Amino acid sequence: MSFLQILWFVLIAILWSGFFFLEGYDFGIGMQFIFNSRNQDDREALYESIGPHWDANEVWLITAGGAMFAAFPYWYASLFSGFYLLLFIVLMALIYRGVSFEFREHMPTIQGSQLWERFIAISSFIAPFFLGMIFTATVSGMPMDAKGNLSAGFFDYVTPFTLVGGIAVTLMSYVHGLNYTRLRIIGDIRTRAMAQLKVLYPILLAGEALFAILLFFYTDFFQTKLLWTLIILVAIVLSTVIGWYLTVNKKKEVFPFILSGLTLVEVVILIFVGLFPRLMVANNPLHSLKIINASSSPYTLKVMSFVVLTALPLTLGYQIWSFWVFRKRIVADKVVE
Repeated sequence: MSFLQILWFVLIAILWSGFFFLEGYDFGIGMQFIFNSRNQDDREALYESIGPHWDANEVWLITAGGAMFAAFPYWYASLFSGFYLLLFIVLMALIYRGVSFEFREHMPTIQGSQLWERFIAISSFIAPFFLGMIFTATVSGMPMDAKGNLSAGFFDYVTPFTLVGGIAVTLMSYVHGLNYTRLRIIGDIRTRAMAQLKVLYPILLAGEALFAILLFFYTDFFQTKLLWTLIILVAIVLSTVIGWYLTVNKKKEVFPFILSGLTLVEVVILIFVGLFPRLMVANNPLHSLKIINASSSPYTLKVMSFVVLTALPLTLGYQIWSFWVFRKRIVADKVVE
């Protein structure tokens, strides 16, 4: 296994981490169009809080998928063909979510806007749920032949582990979105976000404990990487506990938001650390897709490395600049200092 192969495995993990941190709160904001808004002013404030950012945040997903295709074409082929239906559902959710943001702005009636706002909320729930299912299914072992072809049935995709994984990612995203609401919006919706967080943090901790138990039974993480698995699981729990404490007892805003995003990042790290040096886990260990024999040529990886070293800092710089420009807090349809 070469340095460039390992580098691109790590870079793809970073791209997925960036996507879940940034798009995670977007999903959480979207779900609040149903679960935390009471009037049109609330929904307008929710939209305004992510309006300048949500489409740029989705670039991380596109880049992650593109990097998988270019750096590990066999991984891309196995994943996108074997999980075609689940990924199609995710894609449709993202499409409907994107057009709903635009269509709600052009509706001549409140009822029309509210219809598309429901689509925003539903699609913002579907996308993280099925992404969570896909990630957990890839590490739990799938029926795959020596060529990387999957022959999975319904109960290979839908298991207690994948369902808990989907719910966990969705709940983490919603908590992340509530913390973003507290950070960016002033008003009654912010108070309701705080009240929901007091209830949801204990539920999230219980879900993380259940996820850890199922991780033991459905994966080989504890057998092959016991120390790293325990360290990352403890980090996930600590991020949640500290975020809960800072939110409820200290009434902090910035650090709970960072920590709720960090829990999503730590889940991605857990998945990738457990996978290494594999890319997909097969029921037959001899058929698992590995980094060493699933990557592009060394020349391709070298050229891609030069490209990403140029493009990634520019992307990060632009997004940091955009967050700085739109840093002011929002009250309904007004922006205050």
